[in-house]
Amino acid sequence: MRWDKLFDDLESQLEQELSAEEVDIEAEEERLRLGRLTVRERVTAIRDAGVAGGERTPVGVTFLDGMRLQVHPVTIGRDWFSADIVGETERRTQCIVPLAGVVGLSLTGAQVTASLAPRGAGVDHPSLPERLGLPFVLRDLCRRRRALDLVLISGRLHGTIDRVGRDHVDLAIHERGVVRRESAVQETRLVPLAGLVLVRL
Repeated sequence: MRWDKLFDDLESQLEQELSAEEVDIEAEEERLRLGRLTVRERVTAIRDAGVAGGERTPVGVTFLDGMRLQVHPVTIGRDWFSADIVGETERRTQCIVPLAGVVGLSLTGAQVTASLAPRGAGVDHPSLPERLGLPFVLRDLCRRRRALDLVLISGRLHGTIDRVGRDHVDLAIHERGVVRRESAVQETRLVPLAGLVLVRL
C-alpha cells in the first residue's frame, strides 16, 4: 500500500512539474510574440476589430509636431495608413498618416486588447495596400492632381504634388481653392519625406 501511495505522489508531482513547465513555455512564447508586434500591426488589428464589431472607436494620434487628432484608420500600408479625421468638420476629411510621423497612440482598453490579440489566419500574405509604401500613395495623389495640405515638422504647406522621388516630393505651392496652373504657382518646394507628419486631403 505504501508503494502505491509513493508512486501516486511521484506521478502527481511529475504532472505538476510538467504543467508548470508548459505554462512557462506558453508565457515565454507569448512574450516573444508581443515583442515582435509593430505599430502597423497593432493599428491594423484595431481597425479590423472595429470593422468586425461594427463599432468604430476613434484612435487618438499624437504627431511629431505635437498635433493631436482623433481618427478612424481605413487602409493600412507598409509604412502609412489612411484615416478619416473625426470631429473637425461636418464633411468627411481624410488623411494619409506616415507611421514615421507618429509619436503616440491613445487607445481605449478594448483597443489595447484588440491590438494585442493573436493574428488570424491569412495574415502571412499581406494584401496589396499592405505592401505599398508611402511614395506609391503620393504618386497616385500626384497623378490625380489633388490639392492637399502637407503638415511638416516645421509647419504647413498647401499645394499640388508635381513629382514624387524616392524620399521626397516636389510641391507646387498655390492659394487654397485655386487650380494648379503655372501662373498660380508661388514656388515649388522640395519636401523630404523624413519631415512629413501628415497629408490632409
